Amino acid sequence: MLFNASPDIRQQIAATPELQPSETAAPRSTPISAVVLTNADVDHIAGLLSLRERERFVIYATARVLAVLEQNAIFNVVDPALVERRELPLHQVSPILNWQNVPTGISVEVFAVPGKIALFLEDQAKAEQGFGTEEGDTIGLKIMSDDAASAVFYIPGCARIDGDLKQRLDRAACLLFDGTVYTDGEMLTSGVGAKTGKRMGHLHISGPEGSMHALSDLAIGRRIYVHINNTNPILDDRSPQAATVRESGWEIGYDGMEIRL
Repeated sequence: MLFNASPDIRQQIAATPELQPSETAAPRSTPISAVVLTNADVDHIAGLLSLRERERFVIYATARVLAVLEQNAIFNVVDPALVERRELPLHQVSPILNWQNVPTGISVEVFAVPGKIALFLEDQAKAEQGFGTEEGDTIGLKIMSDDAASAVFYIPGCARIDGDLKQRLDRAACLLFDGTVYTDGEMLTSGVGAKTGKRMGHLHISGPEGSMHALSDLAIGRRIYVHINNTNPILDDRSPQAATVRESGWEIGYDGMEIRL
């Protein structure tokens, strides 16, 4: 099962034996049974175009995200006749089933988080109202397996941390959280972009208004930053920013990281 399909999905499959067909499998087959999307950002849906080999799997997403796929004809290369699109209702627990409706052993609890509509869908006429953002554009997931006592929270995109989210996350066994930028303006200061983290719907890590401080008073077993932009200095293990994150009890996600609960 995949949670989001990023543009580098081909490299991820090549580097991960579990995502590759077995030696005895049919040509172009895949062990991937489902893809769960947390929003319609390009870095979460573009990888679907690489999964277009007419193999059966299921796409799970909110009604808002499914509408984006429906309205963009290019995603029809992932043939809807073979790859069913199933809605994830908000504020409910949904078992993830394969295309034959056989349980995968994984269930997800879906909840809305503060975020924004994907950049390429923004309505400039509604700039003061969040560019057209609505509930269901960005979600978080509590991921549970049938054979594990613990669960993991996956929130790769989050614009701010409110009281409801803090209450939900307190005493979590494991949290994978939005680590896009270390400082709100780092893309500007790096000279690679004109938008702040806030403008993109991502809460920065550092400072009194950052996620590291906002979540510091919660009892969370493991806290791991993911969805890290290439401008973020925590990607350099030798940087003072990476040291600060680790000293604060956070781990920094990396390709091939495995987590056992």
